[in-house]
Amino acid sequence: LILQIENPRTVLDQVRNAGSVFLGRWSPESVGDYCSGTNHVLPTYGTAKSYSGLGVEQFMRQMTVQELTEDGLRLLAPTVIELATLESLDAHAQAVRIRLDNTARAEVA
Repeated sequence: LILQIENPRTVLDQVRNAGSVFLGRWSPESVGDYCSGTNHVLPTYGTAKSYSGLGVEQFMRQMTVQELTEDGLRLLAPTVIELATLESLDAHAQAVRIRLDNTARAEVA
């Protein structure tokens, strides 16, 4: 989206769906295509409502890490078990139950 108007920043906060925005008379799209660090692979035909332009992050790998405490698992257990049961993923539900059962047994022993 090229906002070639006076004071383009005054309307920038109204833009909701654009892969890239070029502000003012000195910011042609071709600079974005070739040298300003953005990319010319942008969402078209209204797809900017759901997708962003191609960026370096698409070529990088991400890894997520989760670590719960016992209390955290106890808090989330009912939700996880219910969702796993609804999806017929019994082993997912059992993975939670077994951990909590083993904790309860260890406390008794």
